[in-house]
Amino acid sequence: MGSLANKRILLGVTGGIAAYKSADLVRRLREAGAEVRVVMTEAATEFITELTLQAVSGQPVHRRLLDTGAEAAMGHIQLARWADAILVAPASADFLARLTQGRGDDLLTTVCLASNAPLAVAPAMNQQMWRNAATQANIATLRSRAVHIYGPAEGSQACGDVGPGRMLEPTEITALASGLFETGVLDGLTVLITAGPTWEPLDPVRGITNKSSGKMGYAVAEAAREAGARVLLVSGPVALPAPERIETVRVTTAEEMHAAIQARVRQADIFIGVAAVADYRPAAAAAHKIKKTAEHLTLELVRNPDILAAVAALDDAPFTVGFAAETENLEAAARTKLAAKHLDLVCANLVGGATGFESDDNALLLVDAAGTVELPRSPKPKLARELIQHIARKFHAQNRTQDPRRAHRH
Repeated sequence: MGSLANKRILLGVTGGIAAYKSADLVRRLREAGAEVRVVMTEAATEFITELTLQAVSGQPVHRRLLDTGAEAAMGHIQLARWADAILVAPASADFLARLTQGRGDDLLTTVCLASNAPLAVAPAMNQQMWRNAATQANIATLRSRAVHIYGPAEGSQACGDVGPGRMLEPTEITALASGLFETGVLDGLTVLITAGPTWEPLDPVRGITNKSSGKMGYAVAEAAREAGARVLLVSGPVALPAPERIETVRVTTAEEMHAAIQARVRQADIFIGVAAVADYRPAAAAAHKIKKTAEHLTLELVRNPDILAAVAALDDAPFTVGFAAETENLEAAARTKLAAKHLDLVCANLVGGATGFESDDNALLLVDAAGTVELPRSPKPKLARELIQHIARKFHAQNRTQDPRRAHRH
C-alpha cells in the first residue's frame, strides 16, 4: 500500500467495543508507510488504554482539549495542521451525531472542525442504532459534506444481535484509507517534473552545485501520481530512492537535464520545473584533479541552457510551472520570472538558514497573471498535494476555453 508512504494519519478512537481493533489498525497503517498519531475520546479509554495505543503508534496519545501541556506543544490546531487525513475508527453513533452538528466539545470533534484534511469514519454500533432514522440522517448529511463512510459490515455483534453495525476489519480500512490520496484530478494527463540540484564538474572530484535535496520535487512527483497522472521525473543527484510507479531518469549536469527534458517534453501536458538548475558551468573541466598551487584560482564560467524558458517557448507548450527560490523580494522576483519566461505559474519560496532546500517543510507563494495564493508552511508532501490541486484547477480552467490539449500524447 505504497500510497500511504510518508502520509500522516490522525486516528480518532471513540467509545465502543470495536476500539480493541484500533491497535491493530494503527499497526496496519504504519505497515503501509503512514505515520500515525492517536486522539482518544474519554469513552474510548473505557475499552482500550492510552498505553496500548501509544506503544503501537510510537507517539503520545492525545485526549484532552484543554490540556495546557498539550496546547504548549501540539494542541488541536497543531494536530489539525499536522494531519494529511483524519480517520475515526471506531466512530460511535454519539460521535457521528456530534460531528454532524458541528460540535467542538472534545479534542476529536474540535480537530475535525479545525482541519481541511480528508475525513473518513468507520461506524461501529448496535445494528438497531445503525438502522435508527437519526443515525441514517446523520450519515446522509456527512456524505453530503464529503466525509468518507467506511462500512459498517454485517454479522454477529458483541451484544448478541446480528446485522449491520460491525466495524470493518483493519486491513479493509487501511486499503480504503489509501484511496483518500487518489484524487483523480490529473487522470489521463502526463506530467514532466524536474527535481534536485545539478552538478557542474570542475575536475574529476570537484564541482559547482547547490543545497537542493530534491525533497520538494520528489514530493510533487508523488502528489501528481496520486492525482492520476503518468509522471516522468528527471532528477539531479540526490540521496532519495526513485518513487514507486514513476518513470525516473537520473542526470548530473544541467546540459544532461536539458537533453532529458527535450527528449520527453512533447509527451507532457504539464511541466513543473522544481529542480535547482545551475545557471553557469565551468567553460572546461580539468581532466585531472586541480592541485593547490597558486594563491588564487580564476574560473571561467559559461551560461547553462535555460530549461524552463525553452519549454515555455515551444509551440503547443505544456502548462509550464516554474519554481523561484529567493532570499528576498519574493513576489517581485516571481513576477519578473513569470513575465520574462512566459510561464503559466511560478511557485516562489524563501531559502536560507533552515528554510527551503534541506528542510522537511516549506511554504509557497503561487504567482500567476490572476494574482497570488499563499500556501502556508507545512510538510513538503502535504504542501505538494495542495500545489498539485492548484495546478490541476488552473490547467483545467485554461483548457475549458481552448481546444483540449492532447492528453494522451504518449
